[in-house]
Amino acid sequence: MGIIDNMFRKLQQKEHVSDKSKQPPMMINLSRFFDERYFPHVKLYRRRPELDRYVFDLHIRPVLGDYLLTELDNSKLEAWAAVHVQKGYAPATINKHIFLMNRMMNLARHWGMITHNAFEARVLRRLPVTEQRHMFLKPEEVGRILRACQQDIHPQLYHFTRLLLLTGARKGEALKANWNHFDLSRKVWTVPVSKNGRARRIVLNQAVIDLIIELKAEAEVRGYPLHPNSPVFYNPRTKDRYDSFYAAWHRARAKAEIPDVRFHDLRHTFASLLINEGVSLYEVQRLLGH
Repeated sequence: MGIIDNMFRKLQQKEHVSDKSKQPPMMINLSRFFDERYFPHVKLYRRRPELDRYVFDLHIRPVLGDYLLTELDNSKLEAWAAVHVQKGYAPATINKHIFLMNRMMNLARHWGMITHNAFEARVLRRLPVTEQRHMFLKPEEVGRILRACQQDIHPQLYHFTRLLLLTGARKGEALKANWNHFDLSRKVWTVPVSKNGRARRIVLNQAVIDLIIELKAEAEVRGYPLHPNSPVFYNPRTKDRYDSFYAAWHRARAKAEIPDVRFHDLRHTFASLLINEGVSLYEVQRLLGH
């Protein structure tokens, strides 16, 4: 009887383990998974984990962060990727965001938070990367696009465009800018997290300093928040920073009859103008944060 009892107990233990494996996945949303599980994990081995946080906070959290891991089916992720295409992001940039999503979902599967089959259905296809197109605006074209921005109904488009042209900053860096990032006495704009995951400093010329002073004066007149951590480009409708200027930019570039110009081309134009003025390629690369 003792042998039979032991066999029965072992059988019960196997069934108990089997029942555990059949339990439903954890009910946790993507934002909580990133903050509590994924980010602490990657901080241990990734050289620049803050880059993952930057991408997640800017491109993933606002759209997918509230969904439970079990709700993130393939259709939601494909729709999220399609929004990136509509906003004009380069395929290589979109692929980096897709890779981060895949890495998070793969870890969630590895940790038993979603099932293997469910994860396989969520793998996003990477976009084909074509040769990058670079546009450099001529001085006359710069004047046309600035006039079109100034005449647009959007209250911030003209200032935003000027900031990009005068500094060579990336669109995302300007959108994320707070008042305390600008030290006008030292003539420096500090970008806390740039595209490569590191902080970088942009030297400000007098034209940029005048622009920041003008922006602050307008914000004060309009009653926008001027706290150190408040956004420079404040959206009064959402009471937060602007997510993008795409619709207004589309109108302006059409009016200027340069329909293919992108915000990123302003960065190329900044570099081109410096080189034409005799600035060395090395100095231009440093100014661009390369």
